[in-house]
Amino acid sequence: MSMPIKHEFGKIGDTLVSFVEKGVTEDRMKFLTELLKFNGFEVITEEETPAEGSTDKTFAVTVTDMVFNAVIWIYDRKMKTPDGKIVNEDYWMQRNTDLKPQYWER
Repeated sequence: MSMPIKHEFGKIGDTLVSFVEKGVTEDRMKFLTELLKFNGFEVITEEETPAEGSTDKTFAVTVTDMVFNAVIWIYDRKMKTPDGKIVNEDYWMQRNTDLKPQYWER
């Protein structure tokens, strides 16, 4: 899985939102919600309608900041972990929790 490049907008209820990721598991939704809230974003999640024949619950994770783009926040080194470290792509994608090396150090 790679970083989401497409920047999608929509509405949840009456609120305009910028989609962070769609079709994520509950664990991923919780991880993103915690990280985004820590970084000052208002997060709105919504359970998605399951595909026909599927019993898996998936969620859409959104923020109310219409210019938010995860790629920009991560590669501009703006996103921080709750313990103050800079988030890299591997951490964001939950591939590992090691924040070193950063992509610019590879």
